[in-house]
Amino acid sequence: MSPPDAASRDIFTVSRLNSEVRAVLEGSFPLVWVEGEISNIAMPRSGHLYFSLKDAHAQVRCALFRAKRQLLRFTPGDGDQVLARARISFYEPRGDFQLIIEHLEPAGAGAAQREFEALKQRLQAEGLFDPARKRALPAFPLRLGVITSPSGAAIHDVLDVLRRRAPHLAVTLFPSQVQGKGAAEEILAALHTALQRADCDVLLLTRGGGSIEDLAAFNDERLARAIAAADIPIVSAVGHEIDFTIADFVADRRAPTPSAAAELISPDATALAHTITTQRRRLYQAVQRRLAAEAQQLARLETRLQRGSPGNRLRQQQQRLDGLDLRLVRSMRARLARGSTSLEALSRQLHAHSPLRQLDFLRQRFRNIPERVHQACRQALQRNADRLAATVRELHAVSPLATMQRGYAVLRRADAGVLSSVTQAAPGDRLQALLADGRLDLTVDATARFDRSLACDPED
Repeated sequence: MSPPDAASRDIFTVSRLNSEVRAVLEGSFPLVWVEGEISNIAMPRSGHLYFSLKDAHAQVRCALFRAKRQLLRFTPGDGDQVLARARISFYEPRGDFQLIIEHLEPAGAGAAQREFEALKQRLQAEGLFDPARKRALPAFPLRLGVITSPSGAAIHDVLDVLRRRAPHLAVTLFPSQVQGKGAAEEILAALHTALQRADCDVLLLTRGGGSIEDLAAFNDERLARAIAAADIPIVSAVGHEIDFTIADFVADRRAPTPSAAAELISPDATALAHTITTQRRRLYQAVQRRLAAEAQQLARLETRLQRGSPGNRLRQQQQRLDGLDLRLVRSMRARLARGSTSLEALSRQLHAHSPLRQLDFLRQRFRNIPERVHQACRQALQRNADRLAATVRELHAVSPLATMQRGYAVLRRADAGVLSSVTQAAPGDRLQALLADGRLDLTVDATARFDRSLACDPED
């Protein structure tokens, strides 16, 4: 079998191959936990950390970048057995399979971390971390309860901040061991004591930083449930800012450090004094504005009272009565004037329609009627005579007698009507010729028809 030609081959470059291998690797694996021994550790000036993780049969290259390295709680070295949380990657320029480290801890702490995560997920599923169930801190607490070690640095940091910000705030210390065997039980007992006394407005659960083993007492499930069931707001400030414990998640508020917790709980006395001064000034201004507004309202009410007094109302009613009286007089005069004018107009109309005037008018009108009738008759007779003469002239113009006076005759049979065609007569027929002044009896000797196109006027 011959190999395929070059045009049908899908040929990879090394860069393309490495790129697709990287896409497959990084897209196929989630974050993984890997346990192994550190070897060949190297730290260039960039601050990144490069090493290999190995076991008895294999090894893999690892990269821990500076941002994640700064969060480590220990300094890794060759030979350390560690537990790494990493994502799988592929370094294309060299074609190396490697792990990008997101978190690194000594292998001994791995089991504790897994227990921590399992407890965290269980309590979160039960709703103990739900922000809706957490209580708000009092704005101006009068007594603070602190659960911590009386010999630790945390209590001193808290008291230093409170002396500066709120020297009036009373502090009750509920001493407890904060690390080591039996620490969880002591913290839980101190919390129960504080809740039973019920004389604190807010409780602070705190200690300084430390390893995950040092903070284990604050990951106790019994303590978490006691915090959730407390009826007093509780602030948790355990370790440093990068440290998180179960108590932090269940508490009503978390502070990154003990000092930050003291600032969170206590109002700043200086700022509070400034706020009080400002509010006092604003209250004084508001009172002044209110007094001015009330004075204006009082003046308006006095004015309204004066306007509504019986004397003013009586005077106003008297003026209104005078005005109505004047309007009544003017209205009556205007009404009388209109009545007089109307009466005069009616008198003129009555005089114009008097029977005597009508009788005189009819007498004058009928006095000329006979003359007018005689004149109309003469005119009508004259018009009729003129029309008759015109009609006689028109009849004479179309009369057969007038035509016969010009030399024409009318032929007719004695036993029939007037002849209009030669076909109505035959030789030997007797005819009558009517002339203007008499009649001729005729006998037909012969007949002949004329061609109309060749006929001419008989007078020609």
